Amino acid sequence: MATATTMPNALLVMEEERRADVYPAHVLEGIGRLARWHAPALTRDALLRDPGVLEGVDVLLTGWGAPVLDANLLAHAPRLGAVMVAAGSVRHLTPPEFWARGIPIVSAARANAVPVAEFSLAQILLGLKQVHRLGRQVTASRQFPHNPRVSGGYGSRVGLLGLGEIGRLVAEHLRHFDVEVLACDPVTDPAAAQELGVRLTGIEGLFAACDVVSVHAPLLPETEGIVGRRLMSLLPEGATLINTARGAVLDEPEVIEVLYDRPDLTAVLDVTWPEPPDPGSPLFTLPNVLLTPHLAGAMGRERARLGELVRDELRRLVHGEPLRHAVEPAQASTRA
Repeated sequence: MATATTMPNALLVMEEERRADVYPAHVLEGIGRLARWHAPALTRDALLRDPGVLEGVDVLLTGWGAPVLDANLLAHAPRLGAVMVAAGSVRHLTPPEFWARGIPIVSAARANAVPVAEFSLAQILLGLKQVHRLGRQVTASRQFPHNPRVSGGYGSRVGLLGLGEIGRLVAEHLRHFDVEVLACDPVTDPAAAQELGVRLTGIEGLFAACDVVSVHAPLLPETEGIVGRRLMSLLPEGATLINTARGAVLDEPEVIEVLYDRPDLTAVLDVTWPEPPDPGSPLFTLPNVLLTPHLAGAMGRERARLGELVRDELRRLVHGEPLRHAVEPAQASTRA
């Protein structure tokens, strides 16, 4: 435990709505044994109205609703030595002036990846058994099909578009099943992919070969709208597309066109662009679309994992141990 002389001053700044989920009592108690609370918890807007409260803060703890760490805010925080974010991406929080200060920043992306990977795995297995397609067929016909064509969980191919934090975790889960896992990720080393039990391939080969494709690519200029008519048309009969990444990775108008033309396909969309879709969007009415309201990420009690990761990183910081979840500038620019 940190002593009174070594305890840093900490300030918690995030939105109120999810604060108690992310930083429940047991997490706050753990943090309180490691650091002194410099002031009561604030929202971003409250901090911007009184940025002087940052004077004397050594560690900024945050989460959803975090402040942008720009030059104006940093000017009020001369002692700031670490930022710990109980959320995923830190890209929008970290302009160049933040990185120029050399302040370490922690992301809880690994903790947030857990429920997304679980959701993706569940939908992958359902897709392999053709649950979505056959379920709507039964509902429409009020009959059970005789000996339906089902890919199943033996010898089928699953494609992962992106092998970041979440994609790698999905790949690890899939090692427990008798499926071949293909992935498309231009920045993943082939040796690292082999260690995951994944075969790297091009994006067209991924869509043409796989019974289920799960999208885990970050939204970058080069990935915006990357999944459109051409790739969707390559999917095998009865294939399932799952998107838990960012809605704009899909060219939705083109994807919708293919889904109209190919009722054998299924799209499981946990994210859209815009989010939610416009009220008149065909995504609400297409029978081969399963639309869920951004459920894959941490919800309810799952959010405590993010706060626990921050608490554990704070413990390492106080004890002089290496941080396990610090983000480098190059990583920040390529994370979702």
